[in-house]
Amino acid sequence: MASSMLVKVTCLAMICLVLGIPLANAAASCPEIEQTLTPCLEYVTHPGSPPPPEPCCNAVKAIHGQTHTPQDRRDCCSCVKSMIGDIPGLNLPAAASMAKDCGVDLGYEISPDMDCSKVN
Repeated sequence: MASSMLVKVTCLAMICLVLGIPLANAAASCPEIEQTLTPCLEYVTHPGSPPPPEPCCNAVKAIHGQTHTPQDRRDCCSCVKSMIGDIPGLNLPAAASMAKDCGVDLGYEISPDMDCSKVN
C-alpha cells in the first residue's frame, strides 16, 4: 500500500515538473520587467562610475536571459521605453550605456527614441 502511494506521489511530482518547464522559460511581462529592473533606478538617476552596481547588472542579465525570441526582445524594448519616460531625473547617458557596462548586448541602446519594431 505504501509503495503504491509513493508511486502515485512520484508520478504527480513528475507531471508538475514537466508542466512547469514552459512557465519557467516564459518571457517576462512588463510589470515583471519593471520590478526586476528596480535596482537600476538609483543608477540611472544618480550614476556613479561604470559599471552599474551588481544588483542592477544582475537584473539586466536576468531580463536579457528571458528574452529568447525577437518578439520577446521587442516587447522588452517597448516596456523599457515606456519605463524611461516615467523616470524623473533620468540620466540618459547612464541609461544608454547601462546594459553595455554590465556586459550585456541587448541589441539596442536604451533611449526615448529607440525604435523597438526594429529589434531582432
